[in-house]
Amino acid sequence: MPSITGRIEVNLSVRDPGRSAAWYAELLSMQTSYDYVSPDGRMHYICLLEPESELVLCLVGHMDNPGEPFDEVHTGLDHLEFIVDSRDELNEWATRLDELGIAHSGVKAPPYTQNAMLTFRDPDQIQLEFFWRSPSDPDG
Repeated sequence: MPSITGRIEVNLSVRDPGRSAAWYAELLSMQTSYDYVSPDGRMHYICLLEPESELVLCLVGHMDNPGEPFDEVHTGLDHLEFIVDSRDELNEWATRLDELGIAHSGVKAPPYTQNAMLTFRDPDQIQLEFFWRSPSDPDG
């Protein structure tokens, strides 16, 4: 069977790749690794790299995008989850989001799991989550 590397590259369609790239770069300390505009100007493609995890996040703007915000109840992406090492890190991320003026849910511990999460949205309303998986979670 062919294999994969385990590295993930996520490509999101956004309304304004420059604005989204600046937002993600500030939040996650990402660096631009690629910035391309098609010769006809109909597509703008910016890729960011988070050096520690090597996560690659690409933001794609299509001229034909009608401009509606993201809605996770439609087929496709539901949300992006960034896994953190400890529950305390969720509180640190909440503080970071507050410093950046990004609205969020606060750290939540739903009754159906031993895990915890912090939910927020990007400029296109794509739902994002910092997620901590409890070592004692039987499903984790």
